[in-house]
Amino acid sequence: MNTRRLGAAALLLAASLSLSGCGYNEFQRQDEAVKASWSEVLNQYQRRADLVPNLVATVKGEANFEQETLTKVVEARAKATSIQATPELINDPQAFQKFQAAQGELSSALSRLLVVSENYPNLKANQGFQDLRVQLEGTENRITVARNRYIKTVADYNTLARSFPTNLTAMVFHYEVKPNFTVENEKALAEPPKVDFGAAPAASR
Repeated sequence: MNTRRLGAAALLLAASLSLSGCGYNEFQRQDEAVKASWSEVLNQYQRRADLVPNLVATVKGEANFEQETLTKVVEARAKATSIQATPELINDPQAFQKFQAAQGELSSALSRLLVVSENYPNLKANQGFQDLRVQLEGTENRITVARNRYIKTVADYNTLARSFPTNLTAMVFHYEVKPNFTVENEKALAEPPKVDFGAAPAASR
């Protein structure tokens, strides 16, 4: 091996050690972990969106079912699925917040539908509806697990991006801090629940 090749190899080795020491490789690893956990979040949200049409079709078979509740579910699903959940979305705080709000709206509408369904004995006895309900509840649990994993991977990534000296590497290679899931109604959660034992129970159908 001639002197020129030895020099090039030494430079390559020095550059490799330098990039490794400044956290570049760790950024690569954690960025991929964030993308993978985000894909799982999307996978579970899509699973839920796919269940909704069957759920709505089944509920429509119940005469006099609360139309407003059903309409809100349909509208919330349409809104949630209209947002293009591209990989770039996890680098855009405003788009991420919009996506989170739309999914939260669908969660709320579905919760309301399941609560209302308790007032309809025919639905409670409908095996198809009960199967969908079990699948939906299982999917909600999977969404929670996927979101928790995403929150953890983003927290690790953001800690790396903000810590010294790796924050210098983040600045040089444009590794921006990523948005994360938050509690959708933090202010409301901070308020103690109101309990009124004098209130009359809701009338059953």
